[in-house]
This record gives sequence, structure tokens and C-alpha cells, in this order.
Amino acid sequence: MDAWREGFVSICFLLIVLPCHAASRPVIVCFGDSITAGYGLPYGNAYSDFLQRDLDAHGYRYNVVNEGTSGATTKDAVTALPEVLRLHPAIVIVEFGGNDGLRGQPLAQTRSNLNQVIATLQNAHVKVLLAGITLPPDYGPDYIRAFQQMFASLADQDHVALVPMLYKNLIHVPGTIQADGIHPTTKGSEIIAGTLMPVLKPLLRKQ
Repeated sequence: MDAWREGFVSICFLLIVLPCHAASRPVIVCFGDSITAGYGLPYGNAYSDFLQRDLDAHGYRYNVVNEGTSGATTKDAVTALPEVLRLHPAIVIVEFGGNDGLRGQPLAQTRSNLNQVIATLQNAHVKVLLAGITLPPDYGPDYIRAFQQMFASLADQDHVALVPMLYKNLIHVPGTIQADGIHPTTKGSEIIAGTLMPVLKPLLRKQ
């Protein structure tokens, strides 16, 4: 009976301690729109899921949390900041702007919102990785060029890490974009995680 009791106590101890240990890992929040949310994909196939796998494989003990919302604009990002900060993240990957561009919103307003997001996170001592995106060619070369340059300009101004084009390694790769021509497939999401990793690594620490 004593041996049984000791075994039972040991199991209970593990059940209590292990979740607490996992919860103690620093948090990386993937904060964005439908690209981050994994729109059109089976559960567990967003780029955040592949990023978690890659981090684990390289010995980085972080918890990746997906805070993506389909249809969200940079204005929505500003509104959602308190929820993100409640997670006490160490790093936030900011992926917004695509829906602003698709709706033809003024770039000055998009830039102002993104700057507010970055500044709020930095003031909370959160490291930021800014992820840029582009627009379909029918939006015109001048608008697209200005839209893309906005991300680089913000990263330089606010001194944050930057992936200028989140889709850069998907171009001309079959099976990486869904039929809507906008959202990544499972294969595309896996590639996006790989695109983020080299820029994310300097922000990480191994526990």
C-alpha cells in the first residue's frame, strides 16, 4: 500500500509541475490577419504551428500563440493590443496591413496604426518582428511600391526586425497559395515559418 501511495503521489506531482513548467516558457505571439489565423486551412496548419515545430527542433523553448483574426486591419490591431499584452509576450510577430491595402485605405493611416502597434509593444519591453506583405498587381505599381516600402521604412524608424516580404519564398512554388490567390496553403505556411526563422533567431535565447 505504501509503494502504491508513493507512486500515486509522484504521478500527481508530475501532473502539477509539468504544466507549470510549460507555462513558464516565454511566449511568442503571432499577431496578424487571416494569413496568421490560417484561413482556409485545417486546424494546426497555420504558419504559427510550423514555427512552434521549428523552434522546438532547434532547442528554443518558447510557446507560440496564434492571435490572428481573419479580416483584421491595422486599426483592429491597435484595438486588440491589450489582449496581446495580457499574454506577457517576449516577442510579437506583427503581420498586418494586407486588408488595409486591399480596401484602398490611405497609406498614412496604415503606417500610423502600425507605428502605434510597434511603439506600444516596445514600451512594454516586447521585441517586435515586422512582417511585410504585398498586394495583387491590379492595384498598380505605384501604390504597391509605396505599400511595400512602408514596412521597410517603419522597421528602420522603429528599429525592429523585418521580413520585408512574408511570401518571398512562395513565389513561383507550386501548391503554396490557395485557390483564392491570397492565402497560403499548408505547404505555404510551412515555408513562411522557415522564412521567419532566420530573422527571429537573433531575438531568441535558449533556456
